Formats: sequence, C-alpha cells, structure tokens
Amino acid sequence: MINHNDIDSRMLFAKIKNKQITLAGNKKLRIYGTLNCISGKRMRKENRVFFFSEKEAVNNGYRACGHCMRKRIKTGHAEFLRKKINFRLSLAGTNFLS
Repeated sequence: MINHNDIDSRMLFAKIKNKQITLAGNKKLRIYGTLNCISGKRMRKENRVFFFSEKEAVNNGYRACGHCMRKRIKTGHAEFLRKKINFRLSLAGTNFLS
C-alpha cells in the first residue's frame, strides 16, 4: 500500500503505466476501487492510497467500491467480512477466524 502523498507524480504514473498499481482506496472510508472510478477521482489526495492487487486491499481491511466493483461486492462480501473481522482481531492480538 502506498499513500498518495508519499509518491511523486512521475513515479506514480510509471507504476500505473506498468500495471504495478491497479487499484486505489480511501483510507478514511476503507474502500478500494478501480483507478478510473468516478468516486475515486473525487477523493482528496491525503485520503488516497494505492494497491498493487485486490488481495492486498482486502488484507488491509478495505472493501470493494459499490460503483465500480458491483460484481465483486455480490460475490465477495462474505470473504470481505471474514477478512475484516480477522484484521480487527489481529489489531487486538487474537485471530479466531483463520
């Protein structure tokens, strides 16, 4: 995960062009989506983070965007909830739902 403020524009565009960065997320709302999502484009720079993969986003406790990833929400909501619970439990030092 890369914070938008921690990467310069030139490096960011290079990583996007080379398909190293494929998703962006809102760190306050903990939502991730595609780079061309309308909701994501309106996001403040200080709230934006970038992910190398969907797995990385989910493992960091983010959920899929309801605008650009509707199919993902329908198929992966149960998996998201399980990972979110594990993520929160890991912060507390326990992991009941492995």
